[in-house]
Amino acid sequence: MKVGIIGGSGLYHLEELEKVEEVHLDTPFGKPSSYFVTGEVNGIPVAFLPRHGIGHVLLPTEIPFRANIWGLKMLGVTHLISVGAVGSLREEIEPGHMVFPDQFIDLTRDRKSTFFGNGVVGHVQFGNPVCSELSGKLVEAAQTVGATMHVGGTYICMEGPAFSSRAESLLYRSWGADVIGMTNVQEAKLAREAEMAFASIALATDYDCWHVSESEVSVEDIIKVMHANVETARQILVETLRKISPDFPNSQADALKFSIITDKSKISKTTCSDLDLLLGRYLD
Repeated sequence: MKVGIIGGSGLYHLEELEKVEEVHLDTPFGKPSSYFVTGEVNGIPVAFLPRHGIGHVLLPTEIPFRANIWGLKMLGVTHLISVGAVGSLREEIEPGHMVFPDQFIDLTRDRKSTFFGNGVVGHVQFGNPVCSELSGKLVEAAQTVGATMHVGGTYICMEGPAFSSRAESLLYRSWGADVIGMTNVQEAKLAREAEMAFASIALATDYDCWHVSESEVSVEDIIKVMHANVETARQILVETLRKISPDFPNSQADALKFSIITDKSKISKTTCSDLDLLLGRYLD
């Protein structure tokens, strides 16, 4: 196995990495958010990427999601862990808590969420977006480090960069959603197409604006909570990497097996070449 870690707001590196190297890649989908940092934790190969770039320079909509996941695939990643800040839509999910979502609602409008297109059509199964086994390992690690956590839940992915209006926040609560963020769903969808097991650590930083105590979401307050959250998330990641087995199975290793609809003879050589990393073994 090789574990990919996408760090969100505040998590820009992993100090415990050994044998560290910087890897700069180009992909058929452009340049990733940043160079990748590769290394090992307890003998487990790891590839780390800050989704917003070095210094947090990319809006959520500007993140090159396809290039990021493709680059991780080029590096051999089989299991992807996404870490990011979210707003809480539930009283019991307090700022500072960890959430391990298992469902998504995609409200984004201006993003590419698939590697398919350009003459090849594919449809992956996405009923269960999160690998329960990988998420379970994160939960075990969170218990070990004493994190206050919530297992399962629905993550609303909005376009941003503005936070929700109060009417929107109340609507999302009425849907039964638990947290709201701006990045996770593209990573989950693309990881499925890249045949990676996917799991998420959502760091609750605020109550969005639905809560009676929250007249507005304050970036200053979010950052204060985020710093503490990031340290807990780092501990969870390190504990997971220390305990996970090198032969931990990839639940999505064959996710594309029955997904390609297009007649192989109709797929251009250029598209075949561009997507060979994903589709080569299915198109031969």
